[in-house]
Amino acid sequence: MTRIVVLPTARAAGDALARFVARALTTSPNLVLGLPTGRTPLLFYDAIARLHEQGRADFRRATTFNLDEFAGLAATDPRSFHAFMKQHLFDRVNLSPVRRHVLNGSARSWQKEIVSFERKLADAGGLDFAILGIGANGHLAFNEPGRSLVARTHRARLSDTTRRANAWAFDGRWRDVPRYALTLGMGSILGARGVLLLATGEHKAGIVARAFAGPITTRVPASLLQAHPNVVIVLDRDAAAKLPVRLRR
Repeated sequence: MTRIVVLPTARAAGDALARFVARALTTSPNLVLGLPTGRTPLLFYDAIARLHEQGRADFRRATTFNLDEFAGLAATDPRSFHAFMKQHLFDRVNLSPVRRHVLNGSARSWQKEIVSFERKLADAGGLDFAILGIGANGHLAFNEPGRSLVARTHRARLSDTTRRANAWAFDGRWRDVPRYALTLGMGSILGARGVLLLATGEHKAGIVARAFAGPITTRVPASLLQAHPNVVIVLDRDAAAKLPVRLRR
């Protein structure tokens, strides 16, 4: 079942997602969360950090797995997703370092790294909630559109569209964005017991409509969420603008 929630503004959407996660942490303190990166989740991370400061979001017993990381970047590289997470969430909440898992983009063997990451995820029992953004081409994590999709954690070649979208972390120089990334696979994402997707802005309206009002296809990886039994899509009005009225709440 897919539920689409439309809020007036991007900030309201981020706040709503944060409240949902905070309530889930209260009910189930041992939650295993899949975490995204990018500009859209900043709204969510800021809101959940504020709730933590107010004593309303406790990460002490939670476990997290980040969805992806650029290949070739060390955790200490300020352009890495590890550094992003440290700045925007890890340093702001009481999540134990041993309970947070981020792919090592500079691992000597990326093959061993993806096997190890997938094993840790399996040992944790899989994801309770995968918190997602959606790429301009419909990718989830770094699972790019194609004839087929990889089920488990893997090394993915990034499209130029995705590299351009991530240029914000590289001083606007999209050609400096790595060509490859390590990413959780679609099977691991779809295996989550619940999925929470946040999308904001008019630039996401077209792909949101294709993903959730169009056919299920590997050419739009996010469309596979239509087959998941427990999905909540949180949008602002701009991102929801091209959805059929019947799908809006």
